[in-house]
Amino acid sequence: MCPRAPKESTLPSSSTTVGLDRLNGLTADAAEAALLSCCGSRRWARLIADHRPYPDLDALLAAGDEASYDLTPADLAEALADESMTGHPPPAETGVGSLAAHTALRAAHAAYEQRFGHAFVICLDGLAPDETLDRLLTGIRNRLGNEPEEERANAAEELRRIARGRLTRLAAPGTPMPDISRFRPA
Repeated sequence: MCPRAPKESTLPSSSTTVGLDRLNGLTADAAEAALLSCCGSRRWARLIADHRPYPDLDALLAAGDEASYDLTPADLAEALADESMTGHPPPAETGVGSLAAHTALRAAHAAYEQRFGHAFVICLDGLAPDETLDRLLTGIRNRLGNEPEEERANAAEELRRIARGRLTRLAAPGTPMPDISRFRPA
């Protein structure tokens, strides 16, 4: 799923806002840790951190896309494992049929993980809150029929889209610094 809410960090700094200038000014380890909140592949985060400074958001997003396209199978597995480990709250849709839909979603997630061996990921950026549950159910049901190699390609593309949204939010002025305490440079 898509949005990952950044948490306040205990990093020493005069400001806890990231913004692109702040991201460009972080140490290499701190930048890598912040970027890991966008995509759980250490190599992906390192590639983007190593190519700083970025003159604008478009350059950062282009670097994110390029790093996403260059993910090895091991990098992709690491990023997918991070998505599974992070966990995401189910859409907060209520009303008639909501409990049944959430039950169906849990069952579909379990079937997906059993079939493909990794978490189901789908970018939900731009969707209205009342559309997310339906999009999740439709997406997971449609993708359950894929062959494993086709689904790895789909998951990689969804991770790229998710990372773009997270990078955009990370680089926005006033964005809280992500909690980097769980990220340790390798």
